[in-house]
Amino acid sequence: MDNYENLNPKYKNPTRQECEEQVRRTLMTENLRHGGNHHFKTAKDFMPIFEALYPASPSLVKQVQRAIKSMNMPKDEKGFFLVDKTKFQMEQDTELSKLLQKSEADLSEVGSFDTVLLTLEDHYKDYIFQLISESSTLSGKFITAIKTSNGILFFTDNKELLKTLLKDLI
Repeated sequence: MDNYENLNPKYKNPTRQECEEQVRRTLMTENLRHGGNHHFKTAKDFMPIFEALYPASPSLVKQVQRAIKSMNMPKDEKGFFLVDKTKFQMEQDTELSKLLQKSEADLSEVGSFDTVLLTLEDHYKDYIFQLISESSTLSGKFITAIKTSNGILFFTDNKELLKTLLKDLI
């Protein structure tokens, strides 16, 4: 049988790289169709796909296992493979998530705020930004301030009050 496998490419096992590509395609398709991986936890879960493409054999199982191991894919909290993230990205996301939860983070729509641009000469911008950030008068009058190429951009929910306070300082 071994000689027959060598002569007929149809019966040849895939390379580890070919297995990795097939695993990636399978997981990406799973993500697109179902919004995430809900079926694949181990190399054994991929075997029906590989056995449909190649003849079943112990060497095929080992090749798929090697491919899965070499891909070093992280798993979600339920143990399913994540194809779109590395273990390093998962560690970063976990740390970021912990800090965001700890800091009671929230999202705000920027479109719901008004903007005010304070134009400045570039060489004064950093120091004025620092003074504004520390100002008791302006504290709580804007949501955030951003240094721009020609000044400081404020996002505020009370545009008229912020403009009045800034005009009084100019």
